[in-house]
Amino acid sequence: MPCMLAAIALLFPRVLIAILWFFTSWFNGVFDTILWPILGFLFMPVTMLWYSVVMKHYTGDWSVSNIIIMVIAVVIDMGSWGGGYKSRR
Repeated sequence: MPCMLAAIALLFPRVLIAILWFFTSWFNGVFDTILWPILGFLFMPVTMLWYSVVMKHYTGDWSVSNIIIMVIAVVIDMGSWGGGYKSRR
């Protein structure tokens, strides 16, 4: 089951965020306001998922490995932005 969720997270991160938001209490206490989850859902869903994992599972401990994975998540999200530009050329 965790491997399936990881695959869904990389292929369809917004779907996983919606499932977690509506059917679990995963995001409770992770964000102070509703603004950050909305912006994360719209612009950087993989980064938002990893941030919530660090805040919930690792209790907010930003070790070197967690920071490296966060950088990878940001690169994945920013790479999805450039896909539209490449297809227009």
